Amino acid sequence: MAKFEVTIYNKQVREKLADGEHHDHYTDDWADFRYVEILALNEDQARALIMERHPPDRGFVIDNIVLAKESEDE
Repeated sequence: MAKFEVTIYNKQVREKLADGEHHDHYTDDWADFRYVEILALNEDQARALIMERHPPDRGFVIDNIVLAKESEDE
């Protein structure tokens, strides 16, 4: 399996903060990009796994998915 780095944020949280409010379920830091590492066979599987954990219908937006560089120790 390969390691992918996914950049994700929550659009609903961003909108609430722009209106001077807070989201009922997610902390304000979800308005910022978060970097999540995930193991998957390919980019499509990585996207599917992230969308399962962070569903678009709850405001999550995938900004980018990249194959993580392997460290020399691995």
